[in-house]
Amino acid sequence: MEEAIRKADVLIEALPYIKKFHKKVIVIKYGGSMMSDAKIRNGVLEDIVFLNFMGLRTILVHGGGPNISDRMRASGKKTEFVEGMRVTDEETLKVVEEELMVLNKMIVQEVNDLGAKSVGLNGKDFDLIQAEKKKAKIDIGLVGNIKGVNSALLNEELKKDKVAVVLPMGVGKDKKVYNVNADEAASCIASSLPAEKFVLLTNVKGIMRNPDDKNSFISTLTIKDVNGLIESKVIQQGMIPKVNACIAALRGGVKKTHIIDARTPHALLLEIFTDKGVGTEIIC
Repeated sequence: MEEAIRKADVLIEALPYIKKFHKKVIVIKYGGSMMSDAKIRNGVLEDIVFLNFMGLRTILVHGGGPNISDRMRASGKKTEFVEGMRVTDEETLKVVEEELMVLNKMIVQEVNDLGAKSVGLNGKDFDLIQAEKKKAKIDIGLVGNIKGVNSALLNEELKKDKVAVVLPMGVGKDKKVYNVNADEAASCIASSLPAEKFVLLTNVKGIMRNPDDKNSFISTLTIKDVNGLIESKVIQQGMIPKVNACIAALRGGVKKTHIIDARTPHALLLEIFTDKGVGTEIIC
């Protein structure tokens, strides 16, 4: 009986959030090495299906960097990065798109198998993600800077109660296809709607003042706080583009942004439907 009451208490705690976010848009970015871990992936997708049945309109933007790098190594082609961006020639672009398509189809099928309806969307189609060639200190090839998003297409699918699964490719006015950063794509999509929430799934708990001290976890930050932590080098390396994606989303009209650990069971549900959450939220 006590266990049943405890479960009921959890549901009652979630009720205000379920009402608040019903029919609201949430954009989730998921990728990296966690994509290849079937157990973690299944847990994330179960949470997304739960969100769908609770009436949230969910968009999942996925990357695929490790898969792409593995494929490049297997083919004997060298992978080069400049300022964190993959140098992309025509051959590399073909590999990028093929690997992202494999992942996209897998995710769509797994969401469907869990009982929700989903649709896979390639960012290069229907002008979903509009891009232009990104400038860098050297020519990095077919890498794009995002200039716009076809939010009408996304809203059309979301109104059908489908989970939209987006792979990050872009197309330019020059009709060229571009490789675009998944964090940036997710942030721009969230801003274009605008979403109620933007969630980045990572392999760390959130933002820590000291990575070696579990008690230094920071649950809430403002944009000003984040800029100060970057200047003091508390936030560095791979976390910088993620917090910048959150800041861009907030400035684009998103209400709240979150960085959470996908390895935590039901992290999405705990972050969205409980009072305390489990990750770091970044707000204006």
